[in-house]
Amino acid sequence: MSVTENELMLAVIKTLKEARRREFQEIMDELQPYDMAQVYLALPAKHRRKFVHYLTVEEMTDIIEELDRETQLEILDTLGAQRSVKVLDLMENDELASFLSDLDQEKMKELLSAMEAEESTRVRQLMNYPEETAGRLMNDRFVWIRRHYTIGEAIEKLRHFAELAEYLNYLYVIDEDRKLVGVISYRDLLLADAKEQVEDVMYTRVVKVDVYTDQEEAAMLLNRYDFVSMPVVDEDNTLVGVLTVDDVLDVVIQEANEDIEKLSASGKSIDFHTKPLTAAWRRLPWLILLLFVGLISGGIISGFEDTLGTVVALAFFMPMIAGMTGNTGTQSLAVVVRGLVSDSLTTSRVIKLIFRELWVGIIIGVTCALLISVIAFVWQGSWILGFVVGSSLLITLIIGTLAGTVIPLILYKLNIDPAIASGPLITTINDILSLLIYFGIATAFLAQLT
Repeated sequence: MSVTENELMLAVIKTLKEARRREFQEIMDELQPYDMAQVYLALPAKHRRKFVHYLTVEEMTDIIEELDRETQLEILDTLGAQRSVKVLDLMENDELASFLSDLDQEKMKELLSAMEAEESTRVRQLMNYPEETAGRLMNDRFVWIRRHYTIGEAIEKLRHFAELAEYLNYLYVIDEDRKLVGVISYRDLLLADAKEQVEDVMYTRVVKVDVYTDQEEAAMLLNRYDFVSMPVVDEDNTLVGVLTVDDVLDVVIQEANEDIEKLSASGKSIDFHTKPLTAAWRRLPWLILLLFVGLISGGIISGFEDTLGTVVALAFFMPMIAGMTGNTGTQSLAVVVRGLVSDSLTTSRVIKLIFRELWVGIIIGVTCALLISVIAFVWQGSWILGFVVGSSLLITLIIGTLAGTVIPLILYKLNIDPAIASGPLITTINDILSLLIYFGIATAFLAQLT
């Protein structure tokens, strides 16, 4: 029977208050790790300690990976030294390496020294790889099979070590020196004759990544081939780990959040926990830049004061033209940034993208220009005003779309991050050009407008 979140919380609190550990465990058995983590976060502070101590070490290990660093440390302190070490020993080493990297050196060394020697050594090895690389992200607990195994031997090994395999879709084949020589799908393994040798069934063309491959590039490869896992090798082609789709999903979300922060001109992370002063300081530089850009725009408007004074109706359409131009430029920028993350950049793709966005600008421009021309005519009874506003909007939308496409591509070629630099630059250019074009066309037809 399904229950609401409130009913679930009331049931958990009741079992904690009345110390009914068995009923508490029955409730937990029905929940996923994420749901258990959400229950913990929603609990009043006075019930959290008992909640943590009622969970098994395995359950605690599962849910701690669903929480932020501050809450993870809170739970480890609650668990005490002995249980904390057990949780750390059971955590996936890649998750543990990420967790420890965010701690200060003293706390990190304290936790590593308290862990089992073998697990501590494996985590230290992962932490030796640079951040945001496949080596740092990979899971070093995985099932491998040797090329000389029979299919029957491979299946038997899989039965014994299946708990180490996060995904069983692929098994990676190594030789006597642990060099990666092939891959076999779980399906092919089950369908093959038990007496056949693995090397007769495996694929020798293996898509793999080096330990120093950037995490974005690794994520791109997994996405390109629709894999759920991918082998990670060192410089000698020795199999050292497996990159899984859940790790890559975290990377994609992280990179997307970073790009959103850059596009919003903050450049650095701002979340619910960021202090007001810190958040303001991170946003100020670009906003101050845009403040001066606004002064330039104001100067342009001031230069066409006579035009505005003669035809006051022009002021009504000015914010609309500037706003739509900036918006279409930002939309094109978002398309380019997403494309740079998910695809490699080639000359043919660049040309195709530019022409595609040009046509998008023309179609949007013509549609909006015709619509605003009719509105201007109906409102003021002047086809000339409609022509001025419509033609200005058409030209600025085309330019805005092209600017949002070309500028980030140029910055990318110059090894400048297009996500952080393009937004303010495109806004600046589009604001200035839209005003110049609008008032330039209006001035040219000033005699007909009066």
